[in-house]
Amino acid sequence: MPDLDALMPTSRAVDADALAEVDADVLAKYVLDPTHLWWRRKAGALALAGRVPAARVPELIACVRDGDTSGAVRIALLDSLADRAELLPWLRHPDRATERSYGLPAAVLLARGRLGDRAAVSDLAALAHGPWPHRGAVGAAGLAALVARHGLAAILADLDDTRPADRAFRVRARHQAGADITEALADPDVTVARVAYALVDDADAVRSFADHAPTIDATLWAACALHRLGHPADTRRIYDTLGRPWVEIPGLDEEIRIAVLRRYAPGRERSDPRWRAEALCRDLPPPPDETELLRRATDALNAAGLSPAPPVSCGDHHGQGHGTYSVIDHDGGHVLVSSLGRFVTGADANTAARTALAANGFRWIDRTLGTILVTGLCVYHFGDRDPLEVRTLLFYWQD
Repeated sequence: MPDLDALMPTSRAVDADALAEVDADVLAKYVLDPTHLWWRRKAGALALAGRVPAARVPELIACVRDGDTSGAVRIALLDSLADRAELLPWLRHPDRATERSYGLPAAVLLARGRLGDRAAVSDLAALAHGPWPHRGAVGAAGLAALVARHGLAAILADLDDTRPADRAFRVRARHQAGADITEALADPDVTVARVAYALVDDADAVRSFADHAPTIDATLWAACALHRLGHPADTRRIYDTLGRPWVEIPGLDEEIRIAVLRRYAPGRERSDPRWRAEALCRDLPPPPDETELLRRATDALNAAGLSPAPPVSCGDHHGQGHGTYSVIDHDGGHVLVSSLGRFVTGADANTAARTALAANGFRWIDRTLGTILVTGLCVYHFGDRDPLEVRTLLFYWQD
C-alpha cells in the first residue's frame, strides 16, 4: 500500500500526478477516514475525479452530507461526484443555502448545474453576477454546464429579465455568441452596464451608440468603453460635449477630490460612470512622494519638541494588511499621515501636533471634513462596497 502521507508532505506540496496513479479504492478509503488531515483528504478527493469506485459511492455521498466533515473535503467530493444524480434531492434541499461551511453553498449550486438542474439557473446567475470574483467563477461554470446540457436558448428562456443578474448573463451570452451588445450600455442597472462596458469590442458601434444614447449614464459608459478600446480622444470629446458631468459631493474640496480620484476611481462594480469618466479625462497631477511627506511630518513634530518615533505603515501598525497611511507616535499621542497628499489626522485633543503640522503645510482632517460621504464610488472595505467617508478613504486600512 502506498504511503499517501508521503505524497502530501504539506498542503502546498501535494503530488497530484502520483495521487492519480494510486488505486482508487485505496484512495477512497483514505478520504473517508476522519483521522487524516483535512487538506490531505481534500487532495485525495480531488484525485478521485473520473474514477470514483462504484462500491464507495454511498459512503462518499454520506461524507458529502455529513456536516461534521470539513467543508473543503465535502466540496472536493462534490467535484468528483459531479455525475451522481442521486445527490440531487440533497442538493436541492433549502438547508443547503444556509450551510455554514465556507464555499459549500456555491459548490452545491455548481453541482446542481453540472447535473442539469434548471431550477438552479436563477441562483447561479446571481452567484455569477455577485461582487466576489471567485464565487462569480463558480456561478459562471454552473451556468456553462446548464447551457452545455440544455442549450443556450432553453437557459435564456428560464431567466427573468427584471433581475440585473439575469440580464448580465444574457449580455455575456450574447457577446460570446458574437452578437452586438452595445445597447446594454444603456441598462438602468450600473452593474449590468458595466458588464457591457467591459465586453463591447466594436469601436464604431460604440461611437454610433454614443450619438443617440438615451441617457447621460449610457453615453458615459460608451465614452469610457471607447477609451478602453484605444480611442481616448473620443472619450474626451464625448465627455466635454456632455459638459464634463461629475458626482457632486457637498463640502469636498478640489485637493481631496483629486486625491480620491487618483487612488480610487473608477471604483468597483456599482460605481457611477461619472467617476470613471472624470478620472479618464482629467489631467491629474502626479501622486506625492510618500517618503518626503513622512520626512516633513517627522521634522515638524521634532521642531515642536514632541519627540516623534519613526513612522510605521498602517499594515505594520495593525500587524497585517495594507492601506494609505503611516502612524507616527510622539509624546502625548500619535498622528496618521496619509500617503495620498498632505493630509494628517489624530485625536481632537492633539493640539500641539495639529498646530505643528499645520504650520508646515499639512491639512488636519477634522470631523467636519472626515465625515463627508463620498457617494457613487464603490470601494471595497472589509466586505462592504458602500460609500465611504473622506477619513476612511484618506486613511484607509484593509486587513
